[in-house]
Amino acid sequence: MNKSERINDMIIYLNNKNFFNLSDLMEKYNISRSTALRDIKSLESLGMPIFSEHGRYGRYGILKNRLLSPIIFTVDEMYSMYFAMLTLQGYQSTPFYLDFLKLKKKFESCISEEHKNNLYKMKNVFRFASTNQIVDSIFLKDILHSAINNHVNDITYMRSNAYYSYTVQFINISSSFGQWYVTAYNYDSAKLQVFRCDKIISLSTNENKQSIDIKKIEALLEVNFKNEDSTDFEIEITNKGVDIFLKENYPSMELIYDNEKPIIKGYYNQKEENFISNYFISYGKEIISIKPLELKNIIKEKMKENLDYFNRI
Repeated sequence: MNKSERINDMIIYLNNKNFFNLSDLMEKYNISRSTALRDIKSLESLGMPIFSEHGRYGRYGILKNRLLSPIIFTVDEMYSMYFAMLTLQGYQSTPFYLDFLKLKKKFESCISEEHKNNLYKMKNVFRFASTNQIVDSIFLKDILHSAINNHVNDITYMRSNAYYSYTVQFINISSSFGQWYVTAYNYDSAKLQVFRCDKIISLSTNENKQSIDIKKIEALLEVNFKNEDSTDFEIEITNKGVDIFLKENYPSMELIYDNEKPIIKGYYNQKEENFISNYFISYGKEIISIKPLELKNIIKEKMKENLDYFNRI
């Protein structure tokens, strides 16, 4: 690595140390004594509060309660961070209540006009194909905090205009198609369940339930979400249907090829019929066949309901 990369790495390496020896830098970065001394001077000029202790067992120390010295980023790293921030624009809420415009303004204030102009030009060239999040997830930060600290929570969840109460332990948060989802352990069913974060309308800590062991969580995550009463399906689709699948699909399904025919295989649990039928209706004429007949009839009935509705309006 060149000197600027080495100095940047040293800042991170030394930040959590109270003391270090010259030999530490020489061994870690495979540099000479004179180079290590020059690097220490460079660190001091960047604002790292280094002091030296003389004597037989001399060493270098770093003052306590100091801030992390400025870290030097390459141009490519700077551009990468900027475009990572742009992906946040589609979200109504983030776990940290970040105001994208304020964050963007702070970032731009730290770079030169030349780089700023290049970022604007690149932004106009790139187009991000992402689904905007419309509904705010008001408890997203609380969900994150609870997941990190293994808290047990009582939540109220809205589904199909009805309200349900659950006692859960949040495990992980994911983002898909403009929505935040959280996987949680449901204490009532003793199974994992996925909740849409924006549909959680109340959340409180449950002090009476003991959080489940991390090993049990790991074991549950290895097990699929498939219930014993689930229904398997096979949907043969066209090549255009493959494009639809690649743009939007779910963990309960996979795309396989049988004699070069693209087939979506998967399952749906009880009470997920409405979700799965709505999903496959979006494929339209790109569906060639549907198994089982039960699912086909559910989709036909849903399409008939839609047609009757449009005939009435």
